[in-house]
Amino acid sequence: MRNGFLIMAIVALTALAVGGWLGHDAWHRPEPAADQVERHPHEHADVERVRLSPQAQANLHLVVKAVQPQTYWRTVQVPGLVIERPGTTDRGVTAPLAGVVKRIAALPGDIVRPGDELFTLGLTSEYLQTSQTELNKTAQELKIVQDQKRRLDKLADTGAIAGVRVIDLQNQIDRLAALRKAQRTDLALRGLTAEQIDQVETGQFVREIVLRAPAPRPDAPEPRYELEHLKVQLGEQVQAGQALCFLSDHQLLFIEGRGFKEDTDLVQRSVVRRWPVTVAFPEETPGDWPPLPQELTIQYLANALDPASQTFPFYIPLPNQHRDYQSAGKTYRLWRFRPGQRVRLGIRVQEFPDVFVVPAAAVVREGPEAYVFRQNGDAFDRKAVHVVYEDSTHAVLAADGSVYPGSYLAQNAAAALNRALKARTAGPHDHHHGHDHEH
Repeated sequence: MRNGFLIMAIVALTALAVGGWLGHDAWHRPEPAADQVERHPHEHADVERVRLSPQAQANLHLVVKAVQPQTYWRTVQVPGLVIERPGTTDRGVTAPLAGVVKRIAALPGDIVRPGDELFTLGLTSEYLQTSQTELNKTAQELKIVQDQKRRLDKLADTGAIAGVRVIDLQNQIDRLAALRKAQRTDLALRGLTAEQIDQVETGQFVREIVLRAPAPRPDAPEPRYELEHLKVQLGEQVQAGQALCFLSDHQLLFIEGRGFKEDTDLVQRSVVRRWPVTVAFPEETPGDWPPLPQELTIQYLANALDPASQTFPFYIPLPNQHRDYQSAGKTYRLWRFRPGQRVRLGIRVQEFPDVFVVPAAAVVREGPEAYVFRQNGDAFDRKAVHVVYEDSTHAVLAADGSVYPGSYLAQNAAAALNRALKARTAGPHDHHHGHDHEH
């Protein structure tokens, strides 16, 4: 019996010793590292995330696009105006001779091609009638002298007549031929065709003349004109040289920029280095027309300042775009650019290589911080960014790791997204933000 109690006492002492050792180990075991602590399912990063339903995104007209690094140029804005190209855009059609307008074949707004009929004039010019009569007379005399010479050539060969007579007839032929050539040229300058002049020589005098659209410029991509201004009426008496209409060719226009005196060096640098100029048309709705087919560069700049405004003009060739439409059986044309249209020009100043460029509405500010919103499924994460430059239309973000190539960023409504984020974090049901849940 005594041995049994002894054994029980030894077992109890052993258990106490083991328990003490285990307790000591527990009391002195180090805490787990911070990154090994099991996190709550609601991570703290959710504070910078806002979820939007598809309906909410539609209400905001939210646009999301992937961004890629690129080179951006800071520009200085100067005003501009679309103008006609002097000497090429407008083309006047004048009456070559005095006459009466008997037919008007094209009206304002009509599209005409080179060679199309414009007017028919009934000729009243005494000069033209006299010129036609003189040409007919010369042509008949020339024919008579040529016939005489052919007959005498045979007699001269047999010695029946002196050769001097043949020589005299040849001189008359040369004189009449020169006169005939001059008279034909004069009538051609008056607007008569070669066929009409041939008819005059046979006695069929021209009583009326058809005026047609002139030949196009050699560099015209599409030889068409638009009748812009009609200057005469049916039955009107017109004089030689009087303007009948003006045709316009708006396929290539000019932008006249107006630089201030302090912008001279910037504009000159763009001209010498052939840097493209950015062009914005405030009156246009984006998407109505396709992008311009080429970059626009300054062709030349004036070397004198306007004394009143202290500005200098510079000129940029502007290729135009158009759409044709049908109305009342005729084809009419709508031009994208029109003389008098206002333009904003951007002259290059500073280069920012390897940056991300987003619309200004893609960035929201809170004090010194600037944020964009990156799409993450149906949620948008707010990301702090470094804005290296911004203007009224664009924001330029540094490629410092806050945004990666290919990131899908909200291109607009950043302010609205930020308000939604702040409302969520401040709401009464945001238990995570208040930390009233158990960890």
